This record gives sequence, C-alpha cells and structure tokens, in this order.
Amino acid sequence: MNTGEIILVSPKDYEPDMTLFKGARYTDNIESALRNADVVVTLRVQKERMENETQFIDLSQYYQDYGLTSKRLELCKKDAIVMHPGPMNRGVEIENIVADGPQSVITEQVTNGIATRMAILSIIEKSAG
Repeated sequence: MNTGEIILVSPKDYEPDMTLFKGARYTDNIESALRNADVVVTLRVQKERMENETQFIDLSQYYQDYGLTSKRLELCKKDAIVMHPGPMNRGVEIENIVADGPQSVITEQVTNGIATRMAILSIIEKSAG
C-alpha cells in the first residue's frame, strides 16, 4: 500500500526522534506540511508529559503558530480529511469549525477506536496463547 509522504510537524523545541519514524520527514512549518495533504491528523498538546515548567508552551501562541484552522485547511486538497484521536483541546490544536466541519472524521475515528483496540488486543491475546 502506498501511503504517500508522511510529514510530522511540531515546534522545533519538540522535534521528535525521527529514527522512530522511518520514511517520514519532519518540519516545523505547518503551512508547507499541509500543502496538498490528503489527511491531517492533529494530536493533543499533552502538558502533563512535559518534564518541567520550562517545557510548557504558551497555548495561545501554539494555536496561532500550529493550530489547524479553516484557513490552514484550505492549503490541503479539497477532499482532505481531518482526524484527531481525542480528547481535543479546541482552540489549541484545532479550531471548532474544523473539528465539527464536513472534512472532519473525528467522531467516526473516536467511535471506532474502542472496537479497533479491542480487536488488536484479541489478536495479541490469541497469538500469545
């Protein structure tokens, strides 16, 4: 299956260890990453995982620089879909109109997430047994 190009985006201070993401590339420029994208998956800013106060980010600045807004979504392909595993910080990583818009499959993704996890656990259990 050809997945096309996978691009990871974050502030430079939070650049992931790219050795964990073979075949993907990293940028801190969200606009360039969104250009002609088929699928956009945003993740929740997890302040609880930040080790110390110096790692905390200004959430309003994060939204301004990296939030998925309707204007940014226009950079994607017209039929692009928007995903987010939940829970969402609306107004931080995603704009309400995008989260609830016609390109969003977030509700379906979250709804199917439990069944998917159960199926994976069942497969693991059977293969271990």
